[in-house]
Amino acid sequence: MKPLKPEELRKLSLPELHQRLQQERERLFQLRQNKAMRKLGDTASIRITRHNIARLLTIINEKQRAGQSV
Repeated sequence: MKPLKPEELRKLSLPELHQRLQQERERLFQLRQNKAMRKLGDTASIRITRHNIARLLTIINEKQRAGQSV
């Protein structure tokens, strides 16, 4: 699992960002379930997914604030 790049995320529209956010949250849920059932070998993927969610929320917030100030 790779971290998402902010440059690529800034090119996406708000609906696309919200869709990616939902996908990342679902992935985090699955990873946590797998960890609880001792099926997860790569625990670093949980951290990367959490950081990806934070990046997405930051970009969404930036775009929403830019739309309000115009």
